Amino acid sequence: MTVTAYTLAVLLDLFCVFLGYRFWFQPGPAAAGYGVPAGPGGDARAYLSVKGLRDGTFGLTGLALLAFAGSRAEAWFMVCVALVPLLDTLIVLRNGGAKAVAFGIHFATAIVVLISAGLLFAV
Repeated sequence: MTVTAYTLAVLLDLFCVFLGYRFWFQPGPAAAGYGVPAGPGGDARAYLSVKGLRDGTFGLTGLALLAFAGSRAEAWFMVCVALVPLLDTLIVLRNGGAKAVAFGIHFATAIVVLISAGLLFAV
C-alpha cells in the first residue's frame, strides 16, 4: 500500500507540474483542454499564466511535502487541493464548457486526488 500511495501522490504532483508548464508554454491548447478556451476577442495570456502558475506550484508543493514532511502532510495537502478540480468542474459548467470535460477530467481528477489522500492517510 505504501508504494501505491507514494507513487500515486508523486504522479499527481508531477501532473500538476506538467499542467503548469503547458499553460506557460502552450496556453491556447492548454485552455482548450481545460474545457473553457480562451476567447478570440481578447488576450488571455495573463489568465493562462496564472492558471499555469497555480497548477505548477501545487505540483512542486506536493513533491516538497512528500519529500520533506511525509505522507500525512501530503495527504492533508491532497484533501485541500481536491477543492481546485471540484471548483474547476463548476467553472467549466458555468461557462458553457462540455459536461464530458467537466466531469470526465475535472471531477474525475478530484476523485483521484481524494483517493490518493486516503491511501496516504493509510500509510
